[in-house]
Amino acid sequence: MKFILFDIDGTLIDSGGAGSNALNLAFEEIFSVKNAFRTVSMAGKTDVQILKEGLALYGISHTNGETPEFFRAYIKHLAESVSNRKGHVKPGIRAALDAMASGRENILGLLTGNISEGARIKLEAYDLYSYFRLGAFGDDSEDRNKLLPVAVGRLEKAESLKMDFRDCVVIGDTPRDVDCAKPYGAKAVAVATGPYSSAALRDAGAHLVFEDLSDTAAFIEAMKS
Repeated sequence: MKFILFDIDGTLIDSGGAGSNALNLAFEEIFSVKNAFRTVSMAGKTDVQILKEGLALYGISHTNGETPEFFRAYIKHLAESVSNRKGHVKPGIRAALDAMASGRENILGLLTGNISEGARIKLEAYDLYSYFRLGAFGDDSEDRNKLLPVAVGRLEKAESLKMDFRDCVVIGDTPRDVDCAKPYGAKAVAVATGPYSSAALRDAGAHLVFEDLSDTAAFIEAMKS
């Protein structure tokens, strides 16, 4: 049995910029700075990490107690932004999820930098949330490299089974997705549907790289190895 863990932004969906828009609006609401994250690279980072980089940029301490307030504002703006933006599901994703969900050899989960409520809002907007039993999120740890054990621990508790890290597959679109699988011997599968090219993802050490997941049969076969 394989535990297949998907990243969200750039891998499952393109939210049409809803996430970054909501982060900027929340920062403006709480800290009175407009377009605060315009120079912050967000790809592959956790939401908490992104917030801390924004705070540092404007000399605001992340220990000032306003982080929960920021994320409450973010969730509010995200729900509005997702409904107003024209995003889309990435090529082949729905067919791939249907194929894997129909069998018993795979368990589908999430490994994402999004906080858990943000992940739910984004995926429910595209009717994808129900495919995933559980996962690990940006509010579990600021450090993405610590998320795989969180996801595995939740799976073992929920399903009363033992899951070897070597039977886990992390699927994402950035080198950070690749990196978070490496310490545990998990398989890293990269898709060039985000900001990084296939070559860059190979150089990052991905075990497999797809341009996208439109070839469902090839992808499913690769998950068996």
